[in-house]
Amino acid sequence: MEIQSARELTQKKCVPCEGGVEPCPLPFVTEQLASLDGWELSDDKVRIVKTWEMKNFVEALAFFSRVGDVAEAEAHHPDLHLESYKNVRIEIWTHAIGGLSENDFILAAKIDELGC
Repeated sequence: MEIQSARELTQKKCVPCEGGVEPCPLPFVTEQLASLDGWELSDDKVRIVKTWEMKNFVEALAFFSRVGDVAEAEAHHPDLHLESYKNVRIEIWTHAIGGLSENDFILAAKIDELGC
């Protein structure tokens, strides 16, 4: 596995993962995160997380809808959180392996393409 730019990641498609593979090693995760704007490693080091502050509740819901469309097209579904009516937090990881896979970075890059 090699480090890819955000642009390279957006050109890829998530591959179904049913488990049986190891999560990405931490050194790889740290390096790959450097190519993504604003995404951070969770404290437990098994998820990537990003937050946004939207203008209002309606804008936050509209963003969730766009993220949902991308996630559904990729068949890779993040955890979406709405806090204090306009603060959005998205957490991504590959549930089947309990950690991070290339799919997570692909989805993060595609979410960033949406803008907000």
